[in-house]
Amino acid sequence: MYSTPPRLPIILKTLFTIVLTFFLLSPQTWAQSKDPSPISFPTPKNVDHMLFYLQRDPNTNTLIYALNLKENGSINANAPIQVYWIRYGEKGQKKDLGYIQRKFAYGIDTKELGADKYEFRFVSHKKLPFYLQRYSDKSYRVSVTLNNRIIRVTRLFIRIQGGSFWLPNVKYAEVEGTEESTGKPIVERISVK
Repeated sequence: MYSTPPRLPIILKTLFTIVLTFFLLSPQTWAQSKDPSPISFPTPKNVDHMLFYLQRDPNTNTLIYALNLKENGSINANAPIQVYWIRYGEKGQKKDLGYIQRKFAYGIDTKELGADKYEFRFVSHKKLPFYLQRYSDKSYRVSVTLNNRIIRVTRLFIRIQGGSFWLPNVKYAEVEGTEESTGKPIVERISVK
């Protein structure tokens, strides 16, 4: 009668665990695991008309990009997106962007493309166009195309390690959201080098 060597079940169990872990790690988790921020970021909750938010090192202060509505509830075509801080690193208060932040870092330039559709670009990275548009369910969403995938954006993250105020050392940026064609969560990393 054949008996299993005592170490074989341990080896098989270890191998099974490694294979299972490999298959359970999605590309999103894999991308996020490479050089993650040491900071634990809060998720903004109960923010009126939020389209997406942006977080970056070196602190938890979060930029909110929200639909800019007039008093009558229609979109402000001249400035369809309102940008402001939630200062989690302080007292969690709402604060407008400063002039330098708005003109050189986190502000956006917007162009109307047609009825309920706008293109915008970040003032600090004008190469990549984002789109704000109204969908059939009457909601507005932001999308971007990366690697031939249309992503409905929920969060942007910028990994910064050192540098200076005017020249931060940006390691990468990530776009998080939902892939429009599949409805599945997705994270795409943009290398800045």
